[in-house]
Amino acid sequence: MICCLNPDCPVPVNSDGDEACRSCGQPLVLSLRNRYRPIKPLGQGGFGKTYLAEDLDRLNTRCVIKQFVHHSGHKSFEKALELFNQEAVRLNELGEHPQIPSLLAYFEHDGNFYLVQQEIDGPTLMHLLKQRGVFDEAKIRWLLGALLPVLQFVHDRSVVHRDINPTNIIFRRLDSLPVLIDFGIAKQLQVSLAEKEEHSGTRIGTEGYSPMEQLRSGEAYPASDLYSLGATCICLLTGRKPDSLYNPLEGKWQWQKHLAAEGRSVSQPLADILNRLLKDFISERYQSASEVLRDLQALPDNQRSVPGWTRQQPNSQSPIGNAIISGQSLFERSVDEHPPTIPPNPSLPPKSGPISIPPISGPKSDAQKPSGPTSKPSGSPRPSSSGTSGPTKFQFSAIRSGSSSRWSCLHTLARHSSWVSAVAFNPQLRLLASGGLDDTIHLWDLKTGRLMRSLKGHSKGINDLSFHPRGQLLVSCSDDNTIRIWQITTGQTVHVMRGHHHDITSLAVGRRGQLLISGSEDRTLGVWNLDQGSFTKWLSGNAGMIRCVAITPDEKRVVSGGFDNKIRVWDLASGKVERLLQGHLNSVNDLAISTDGRLLASAGKDRCVKLWSLQSGNLLHNLRGHTREVNAIAIHPDRQSVVSASSDGSIKIWNTKTGEEQATCTDHGSSVTAIAIHPDGSYMASASSDKTIKLWQKQ
Repeated sequence: MICCLNPDCPVPVNSDGDEACRSCGQPLVLSLRNRYRPIKPLGQGGFGKTYLAEDLDRLNTRCVIKQFVHHSGHKSFEKALELFNQEAVRLNELGEHPQIPSLLAYFEHDGNFYLVQQEIDGPTLMHLLKQRGVFDEAKIRWLLGALLPVLQFVHDRSVVHRDINPTNIIFRRLDSLPVLIDFGIAKQLQVSLAEKEEHSGTRIGTEGYSPMEQLRSGEAYPASDLYSLGATCICLLTGRKPDSLYNPLEGKWQWQKHLAAEGRSVSQPLADILNRLLKDFISERYQSASEVLRDLQALPDNQRSVPGWTRQQPNSQSPIGNAIISGQSLFERSVDEHPPTIPPNPSLPPKSGPISIPPISGPKSDAQKPSGPTSKPSGSPRPSSSGTSGPTKFQFSAIRSGSSSRWSCLHTLARHSSWVSAVAFNPQLRLLASGGLDDTIHLWDLKTGRLMRSLKGHSKGINDLSFHPRGQLLVSCSDDNTIRIWQITTGQTVHVMRGHHHDITSLAVGRRGQLLISGSEDRTLGVWNLDQGSFTKWLSGNAGMIRCVAITPDEKRVVSGGFDNKIRVWDLASGKVERLLQGHLNSVNDLAISTDGRLLASAGKDRCVKLWSLQSGNLLHNLRGHTREVNAIAIHPDRQSVVSASSDGSIKIWNTKTGEEQATCTDHGSSVTAIAIHPDGSYMASASSDKTIKLWQKQ
């Protein structure tokens, strides 16, 4: 089938082979941008339609097209167009979170605007409520535990959703997780005082779910989203609209009375959490999602609930271990067991005492300031004065024997205030560099785990780090569209390199130390002279935004991967693509090349690790075992093993010759975002959204 894109067409569905619509006679657009083929209408609004479509460049993967029709004479058109543009911007900023739809494209065609986004297959929570009835306490606790980290992710990026309700949360069939959709009215938090005085806020949201500050003046804060989440929960608990559960004469919520009238109830600790979410005054509500999660995690685990779900038992070989119970079991099974555990949250404030680390030399750095510590995994020793844990008993659970699969955790490094997104080993000095979404780079001593220096200069999060082969320079890239070269002994910036027009996502430094390659969401690769800090040339021709780059040991080829699911092998001298590797069904998140230049490893959002022959381009192994996207990959210098890190919280070690899984570890308890192996193969570092780095030593 193919859909007519005329928004006024009464029957837009046509058969393959039709050149004009049978209903309205308008010529059919077989594919937008020669890629997106509309096949079925999904819905319609005042300014356009939504279509189910196929992405022809991704093996006909399903996606969703939102159409915005130009109505220049309509008095609300400009505001509607602003909201439509805003949704594209928000999805581009936030869509990398696995529980937020990804933006695939945004463009204009024949005077109308189109937004293409990832399809989320599954019912909304409102549909679940209608189909299967009201939620019990276990389901509400599951929902809060699975959705609050998503809200913290959104709020950490200074965005307020402003329209959280049961129709804007989808229960995804693929992994049984709630997905937050519809960022069309999401709003940036930073608004200048002058703007506030000149323009009153937009009064927008959903009646019954939006708090008064949003409906009256259009102002919204993280606490406003939390109010809406609370209203969503009591709707799911009672099956009634929230505004029917509020007594305006008494100024009190009556949802608990409604439950009692039906012979149902929830535990008082959970009721206290929901009632605090629903406070009229902003100051009396929770101020952050992490605060709610902290109280949620403190709820007793031995409270019974009615049948309707089952608990996932710990499994030493499972990549998830004691993770949160799946939503699938919550909604489709019927075993009376203990309530689900709440997953560890990377945004929770730390629990142990403050620490103070002196810098190497020079002026006082941020490393000297006391900062909140982080919570440690169960069984870890108390932190030392350096702010790290000492050698621990945590090890990779071996699945098959092998020297390259035996690692033990030497230190847990905890000084970042947000997700840690990059790690790199100095090849000459005993230093580890880490970068995070807190815009900060930390330098750590490998032996002691002591924080030696903090580097600040980027205005946005750090995406990648790489050392010069001689070890005196560190290169970093950021969402602020810049590359910085640092002198690590002084902590000073040597060069700031500009030229990319969007977030710079990845870096690679050549073996001789002169060649630097950068990859960006602007779809280009930058070639730079590292020693001079100067630009050389661009490599362009990518269909999608770039996520990762790597350089072959002979520095003759560059390999890149990104959002178009393809891997490109570039001839550096000619600047042309000499080979295209296809096989991933979703974004290519990371790449690694073996020290002999023969083996290429790729990590994908499709949960797969792939091993390729770099010489022939043949696929050698497709490694499956992760349950969520694979974020990072590294090949051990001995070329016998490859290490992968995933959003499922696990690190896995694979045999490069057989493709067998050798070991797995789930010590982080949250998404593992980056991985690095020391050039001599004796150390490994993993970074996580739990704000920590784990330093591993080979046994």
